[in-house]
Amino acid sequence: MVREVREVFGESEAAGRLRVPVAAWRWATGSGLVPPADAGPGRWSRAVVEAADPEAVRAALRGPAGAGWAADRLTEALGEPLRCRPRVTASAVGHLVRAGLLVYLGGEVAFPDVHPDQVNTLARRRDLPVLLDRHVPLGPDQAAVRLGVRRVDFDQVVRLGWVTPVGSVDIDYKHHGGITTVPLYSAEDIALLPVTRPAVDWRAVRAVSAGRRSPLAALTPVVPATRPAVRMCTRSSTGRRWSCGCWPTTRSGCRWRCRRPRWS
Repeated sequence: MVREVREVFGESEAAGRLRVPVAAWRWATGSGLVPPADAGPGRWSRAVVEAADPEAVRAALRGPAGAGWAADRLTEALGEPLRCRPRVTASAVGHLVRAGLLVYLGGEVAFPDVHPDQVNTLARRRDLPVLLDRHVPLGPDQAAVRLGVRRVDFDQVVRLGWVTPVGSVDIDYKHHGGITTVPLYSAEDIALLPVTRPAVDWRAVRAVSAGRRSPLAALTPVVPATRPAVRMCTRSSTGRRWSCGCWPTTRSGCRWRCRRPRWS
């Protein structure tokens, strides 16, 4: 019986071939110690796997570190005290992995294990605050901290339509009603509010004491621009579209909104 020789390896098979942890192989590929996948997404040829040095791959791992440790390290790098800046959370580390700033080594995708050396390198970057704003969305409480206002003031910002959610996350409050969907907002949009809304006295908003009515409560919400709905007629035989965006039912004109007599 002829034994089949494997020619293509996934990350688990490659790690098994070299007798190293899967996390070590992931770090080796993410850090450039091993060439990138050459046989498809997440797959390496036999030549690449056998050319890798198992001892070097194993020695390069150093860790991995949990998302909680990484979050604390990045928070420390932001400096104390944190002015208008929420603490970095373990879920933020997951967003940084998805942005390609950290290599996923294992654990839950939302709270991944990462390499401590790479976290320390990221923590030393001068543009760390910018990277966090760009890639890590914030929940309502975090967004209020980022803007430097009370939660009730941020709720008014949302009511006014100045920011809209860019995503959401389901959180299981086991002792407080079960699963709750929490909206997420762009930290960049929040940080730019004083620029995009210069008519607001943000210093006064930030100075309002607890229990007082928000100054933003008296403002009128933004009314989004609306476009007339495009309506189509299944009975149209002309096959041409009116300039109003409707399809005609007769050659005499649009029977919906504009009543235009000619087509474009």
